[in-house]
Amino acid sequence: MGVDNIWFALLIALSFLTSLLSAVAGAGGGAVLIAVLASVLPSHAIIPVHGFVQMGSNVGRSVLTWRHIDWPTVFWFVPFGLAGTLVGSLVLLQLPQHWLQLSIASFLLFLTWGPALPKLVLGRIGLALGAVLCGFISLFVGASGPVVASFIKARFDQRHTVVATFAAVMTMQHAPKAIVFSAQGFVFEQWWLLIICMIIAGLLGTLIGLRWLKTISNQHFDRLFKWVITLLALRLLWTAF
Repeated sequence: MGVDNIWFALLIALSFLTSLLSAVAGAGGGAVLIAVLASVLPSHAIIPVHGFVQMGSNVGRSVLTWRHIDWPTVFWFVPFGLAGTLVGSLVLLQLPQHWLQLSIASFLLFLTWGPALPKLVLGRIGLALGAVLCGFISLFVGASGPVVASFIKARFDQRHTVVATFAAVMTMQHAPKAIVFSAQGFVFEQWWLLIICMIIAGLLGTLIGLRWLKTISNQHFDRLFKWVITLLALRLLWTAF
């Protein structure tokens, strides 16, 4: 076990709460989780542990909401998102971290509070370009979920479709991370118990969160989603400055 007993229990509880948040609000859980992991785990374990836990959480949410997944969005988003990650990996110039944070925060606020995106942007070409952008960003920030969620939310008004499609897309985005870190020889021996317990706790949080999601209207979901994304954007701005 890579952490002491107190943090082991706290991280399991955090996985439950962040999965509940993502199920009810549509996004935000992954960003909150990695912020805490970054202050608790050694640097070499942050992204692998986060990637596996989030993959497990999103797989569970995808299975439980599969009827609401918009598969055309998934099929277009995933390959172009991987292409964006590949493009990012080929960029030799490392952009200043604060400029990335400012750009991402501005993009989130525009998608959340700006004018509705034109139909061209929401079509297949716009979806492909948005996927490339999200894939590119995912290489430089630990949790690209808020960007992906905001882009998907701009396409759909139905809360179940947003939550389900986002979960399916993020499952595909975290899966390559798991494969890459496994291939690179990351030692999971001291982390597997924590990862499994956090995945189980995340599944429980998802079950409760989806029940709550049924009780709220699309209007309330829209309001909650906007404020969750806004708080995450403001956190990025605070960090940048």
